[in-house]
Amino acid sequence: MPSHLFSPIRLRGLELANRIVVSPMCQYSADNGDMTDWHLMHLGQFAVSGAALVFVEATGVEAAGRISPGCTGLYSDSNEAAMARVVNFFRDYGNARIGIQLAHAGRKASTAVPWNSGDSDKWQSFAPSARAYAEGAQIPEALDDAGLALIKQAFVDAALRALRIGFDVIELHSAHGYLLHEFLSPLSNYRDDEYGGSLENRMRYPLEVFEAVRAVCPDDLPLGVRTSATDWVEGGWDLDGTTAFASALAERGCDFFDVSSGGNSPDQKIVSGPGYQTGFAGALRRATGMRIIAVGQITDPHQAETILASGQADMVALARGMLYDPHWPWHAAEALGAEAAFPPQYKRAHPSLMGEPVPGNPPPART
Repeated sequence: MPSHLFSPIRLRGLELANRIVVSPMCQYSADNGDMTDWHLMHLGQFAVSGAALVFVEATGVEAAGRISPGCTGLYSDSNEAAMARVVNFFRDYGNARIGIQLAHAGRKASTAVPWNSGDSDKWQSFAPSARAYAEGAQIPEALDDAGLALIKQAFVDAALRALRIGFDVIELHSAHGYLLHEFLSPLSNYRDDEYGGSLENRMRYPLEVFEAVRAVCPDDLPLGVRTSATDWVEGGWDLDGTTAFASALAERGCDFFDVSSGGNSPDQKIVSGPGYQTGFAGALRRATGMRIIAVGQITDPHQAETILASGQADMVALARGMLYDPHWPWHAAEALGAEAAFPPQYKRAHPSLMGEPVPGNPPPART
């Protein structure tokens, strides 16, 4: 029986060769928002990994929206030129498509690079309300109408730059306690205007941002959203709210939902383990019929195959698993009797890449 993991899937006008996605992973190695040689190496290895789609890390739509001074941005011509170099590598040498995750860190912006707590390049952060993420953290400035309009336009401008560079997919970051998630959650949104209070009001700004970005994207370009399905805190953002949000996004032309969780409160109590978020993914897929990406401690090919075969998701995303084994898709194909793309320069690396049977394993499926 053909592998689910290695079957193709279509998102609008984009055909993906398989269901393996490389998650966005912050590298904290940019220079004033510009990608560096590190990013060319980091993303370049995944371009030839056999995965179908590779996402660039959370990328600030304005300088103040970066998580740290080392985070990538797409708000200047310099940012755009540096990022184009990486996208061109995918075009020239890769067998994967490339997507970008556009983000604004909100109240979690202006933090230190993880391995350099002495960073002094700090700036004022912005959020729905003047409430810090945690005790001792910077108190953000509550956004007024002008600030909301500026950030929404920043998302649009960054999307236009991404289109000009040649990205295949755009994802809006509405998870992990960053700005759009902050609007959704009652743990971070204390507004008393049309953007706060009821679920409908809390969803309003993220939906407005999505609509504005969708309006400038070509009809055939997939646009999706990453979400935290729950805050893992009593009284916080939960699966019911996420289902309503996903349904509203689907009505507005959202093509996929990338389902994660947590990140909006230090009080979160996450129950983790292999595939610990796939239950959320499955619930959202059943409720909305939207294309769903599952993520979170997915490390084994048979585990990934089961997630897809059981209808919990349409695609699976790996992050740390790909860092540990950048050729995970090759090994998954071997384990599942399928075939993964590879660069011709690497064909001699293993018999399975040459269509030859490996002792103890079934021969690769022919497609």
